[in-house]
Amino acid sequence: MSLDAILLAGGRAARVGGARKPLFRLDGETLLARAVAAVRDAGAERTVVAAPVLVPDLDVIWVREDPPFGGPVAGTVAALGAVEADEVLLLACDLVDPAAAVGALPPIPADADGVCLAEGGRPQWLTGRYRTAALRTAASTIPGGGRDAAMRALLSSLRIAFVDAPAALSRDIDTWDDLTAVGGSAASEPEEEP
Repeated sequence: MSLDAILLAGGRAARVGGARKPLFRLDGETLLARAVAAVRDAGAERTVVAAPVLVPDLDVIWVREDPPFGGPVAGTVAALGAVEADEVLLLACDLVDPAAAVGALPPIPADADGVCLAEGGRPQWLTGRYRTAALRTAASTIPGGGRDAAMRALLSSLRIAFVDAPAALSRDIDTWDDLTAVGGSAASEPEEEP
């Protein structure tokens, strides 16, 4: 099976005053670079980033939902147009340890459309691996290009195998306190409105 990746990095980041979270640094690397490395190490041939162009020379495909800031479903729907592989890793770019999260995802079982991590029984939709055709079919049923839709609305019709995982695997950076707690630093400017 061929594999591509969709990285979601285009949110408003309201809890950090609009700072560009994918450019926050942890262990000397941006969160975006860590996510790109994680999906490439997992075998992704093509990486599609749903966000404004944050790093012009990064070897990824940049896409943007229209209108911007439509949420993770809208970003996923926009990115699906650039996916060519049979399966796609779907990952949020604010994970503390994207390599461990991706590494915890097993192959998709034959009777499923995807796998995703679950923390205490709660699906972590943005840390998953999905069959591209099934994801496209589900996306075609979401009105408005997915704007402001919940990930549950996109994925509820799919047969998902959940992988029970410790909370550390889905730990992300949503606030300044989260960034401080992991020893990270901010090296970004507030994102401008389109």
